[in-house]
Amino acid sequence: MQNFEQLGRELERRGKTRELKALASSEDSARLAAMLDTAGLADAAKAGDQEKLRAMLGSVLSTEEGRRLAEGIRKMMES
Repeated sequence: MQNFEQLGRELERRGKTRELKALASSEDSARLAAMLDTAGLADAAKAGDQEKLRAMLGSVLSTEEGRRLAEGIRKMMES
């Protein structure tokens, strides 16, 4: 969890929180959220099940929506 907190602080420091919120509220994000097993994701995160989390991330990144969001985040982090 600390890594996410550090990432959040870094994004805020760089003035990127508005861009991140825009990505989070995009149609692609909504479509991905509808595809995800949120209870399974929460359980895997709480249990520290890295293999399950990797598999879920892989399934997200295998979609067009997931690839577009990942690209948006990559570009945001580079600028």
